[in-house]
Amino acid sequence: MSRVLVTGATGFLGSHLVRALSAADHHVVALDRELVPGALTLNVTYLKGDILDPNSVEQAAKGCDALFHCAGKVSRDPRDAEILQRLHVDGTKLTLDGARRAGVKRAVVASTSGTIAVTDDPKEIKSEDEPAPLSLIGKWPYYRSKLFGEMAALERNDPPAFEVVVVCPALLLGPGDERGSSTGDVADFIEGRLPAIPGGGLSFVDARDAAQAMILAWERGRPGERYLASAQNLTLAAFCQKLERISGVKAPSVQLPQSHLLAKVSSYLDKALAERMKSKPRFDAVSTEMAQYYWYVDSGKIRDELGWEPRDPHETLADTVDDLRSRGVVWG
Repeated sequence: MSRVLVTGATGFLGSHLVRALSAADHHVVALDRELVPGALTLNVTYLKGDILDPNSVEQAAKGCDALFHCAGKVSRDPRDAEILQRLHVDGTKLTLDGARRAGVKRAVVASTSGTIAVTDDPKEIKSEDEPAPLSLIGKWPYYRSKLFGEMAALERNDPPAFEVVVVCPALLLGPGDERGSSTGDVADFIEGRLPAIPGGGLSFVDARDAAQAMILAWERGRPGERYLASAQNLTLAAFCQKLERISGVKAPSVQLPQSHLLAKVSSYLDKALAERMKSKPRFDAVSTEMAQYYWYVDSGKIRDELGWEPRDPHETLADTVDDLRSRGVVWG
């Protein structure tokens, strides 16, 4: 079949994508900074490389028909702003430019639905036609850098010489999050580290289905387009109720109203108490703030144009919980 390059190949999304492409008999060149020594998989060539090193990308891309750019870093820590900018913006530019020099004709770039789908209004479900909510995501280095990475990628769309498609999955859940980059909130719920239920809402998708969305975007996606991919939108209260039924762990009894002021005060008081008690704060200030918003996604475009269909969200949550327990991330 085809020979394709996958960056971030050992990450949550990248590892599922490598398996799906290999199972479809494509030969995968898997590029990552953190490869497992001696890793062997059918139809996969593992290479150690860095997306900030254009030479390593160009060499890995030689002979490839397509690029799947999944490399990046998930972080809510404001102190990571510089490295997030380098990875998501500079890294995207260098990777796509290197792939084009190597003769690659088509690239699919993984971004996040949070570059579009975040709002104060629970009635709003965002589609690809919406403008980026810069007043919101400008506060969060991760989403700001992913948005600028998208823009850099689409600036390089130059059909037919070099075609670029962007896929924007919602929160990735499911099995196989070895680094805990996306399923940490579920682990916190199971371990009882969630003191109260915030007032906002989220959107999520199985990482295995996000990988299929990437493949469909390669096969059928229109150059220069973005595709949002989500399985379900839920208030955080409804999400916790689902986790309670699946995991058997009781959800927090306290449900907070949607209030940005309350979130800030709670985080401030919690931090002050932790400093006094010489302990770790229970609230992550950035996560608490983000949980007051609604991250609802309209996936109509990817369903209609590419024929993408995610699995039952209940299956995704059950597999997430089972995986966290089986790997010893949380108590069984």
